[in-house]
Amino acid sequence: MADPFWLTWWIWLAGALALGILEIVLPGFIFLGFAIGAAITGILLVIPGFAPSLSILLLIFAVLSLVSWLVLRRMYSLPQGQVKTFNHDINEK
Repeated sequence: MADPFWLTWWIWLAGALALGILEIVLPGFIFLGFAIGAAITGILLVIPGFAPSLSILLLIFAVLSLVSWLVLRRMYSLPQGQVKTFNHDINEK
């Protein structure tokens, strides 16, 4: 009997690639978190004998996406309360 499509590892990696491309078009770390979650989920599905139900697999994907988004936000956001200001006008000499 064939596995359901959600247990196919390359579908998750293709989804991760599509979300990564979407992140390039619409930047903001949102799609990148989902892409990392989908990629790790796809890698987990390569493990022999790892075949969770759809609900468990979606829970794993959601938790991995949230954790990766929080890590990205922590690593690449400006420090709290910091605002970028400019003291000169580029048109003045």
